[in-house]
Amino acid sequence: QVQLVESGGGLVQAGGSLRLSCAVSARTFSRYAMGWFRQAPGKEREFVAGISRSGGRTSYADSVKGRFTISRDNAKSTVYLQMNGLKPEDTAVYYCAADDAALEVTKYSRAYDYWGQGTQVTVSS
Repeated sequence: QVQLVESGGGLVQAGGSLRLSCAVSARTFSRYAMGWFRQAPGKEREFVAGISRSGGRTSYADSVKGRFTISRDNAKSTVYLQMNGLKPEDTAVYYCAADDAALEVTKYSRAYDYWGQGTQVTVSS
């Protein structure tokens, strides 16, 4: 059984920072490419950031480049999303996801096999 549990969400003022964590319970965490997605009310789920199995490659949505950083610690079976310079439009439920098959990072949600329950991020004006 593969389980993902996000934490670190909350309420923050515009310009502030949050660090999201995703703890992964799996036989071998390092076999999974990992991604962060978000979904705002009334909108489709969108890709935010992804990281390869080794952590050597990362990918970001244009909307968060330069502000967000994805990282992973395979020894701790945890992936992180450091969010700086937060904007009200970043408000969403953020989901952690694991891809068991991809050779590299993908932005397509359908490629991911396992999902966390989500954590709410709210950025006030």
